[in-house]
Amino acid sequence: MEGRAAAPAAGTVLNALATGTGSAFAIDVYTTATVDLTDDDEVTGTIAGAPDADTRLIERCVELVTERFGDGQGGTVETESDVPMASGLKSSSAAANATVLAALSALDATDEISREDACRLGVEAARDVGVTITGAFDDASASMLGGVTVTDNTTDELLARDEPDWDVLVWTPPERSFSADADVERCKQIAPMADLVADLALDGAYPRAMTVNGLAFCAALGFPTDPLVEAMPHAEGVSLSGTGPSFTAIGERSDLERIEDIWSTREGTTWLTTTQTDGAQTK
Repeated sequence: MEGRAAAPAAGTVLNALATGTGSAFAIDVYTTATVDLTDDDEVTGTIAGAPDADTRLIERCVELVTERFGDGQGGTVETESDVPMASGLKSSSAAANATVLAALSALDATDEISREDACRLGVEAARDVGVTITGAFDDASASMLGGVTVTDNTTDELLARDEPDWDVLVWTPPERSFSADADVERCKQIAPMADLVADLALDGAYPRAMTVNGLAFCAALGFPTDPLVEAMPHAEGVSLSGTGPSFTAIGERSDLERIEDIWSTREGTTWLTTTQTDGAQTK
């Protein structure tokens, strides 16, 4: 009873911390989960390359799947990822989605639940173990479904989905930032700007939306705006991703390469990728 699945990371159009409405887009870098179910009543998890990492999320994902579609089986789950953890690139959502799909595959139950509801299982697990404030349905839906999504995270409702074809530049500084530690009350103070971003996103103006989001949330969360200002003459859109510390820019590849030359002078990792529209997949 083994299953394997992979889910993409994502970048931010609108951070949901201010109002509960969020938007994210999948990018072409992945977390893979392998689930091996047994008759044990305990689930144990490991994260490749990070022996001391918190495994409660992926363990809870397996528990929820086996409780609802199996007989409460235990077993093991291992994730391996090209997505840096605690970097604002939705590594937790990707891990949850990959684990849920892998567990469903192990039970041969993939066809018994929609992809949206499979995504909601991962969101439920994230809330259960306290690794998210909003539930991150925006991030999770983008990773599970692919493309860009706009969601109401207070009701886990999918408001819109689109399939843009963007080149994407990512800069990930060496520091880490956990979304559960973000100053929610300070973020709520910029709710009027978040409402504007939501309107832009629902109108399909995703590049403008993410740039406004970036300026607003850099101010609220204490991140520098220099990377945004440097990118604006060249990118179609640029933003802080999640609660940081990563920044993402979208646009033509040649323009993003000009930004890459600037961003790569800083510490950390700068890399080019593309949007991903297929979402999470079993293997």
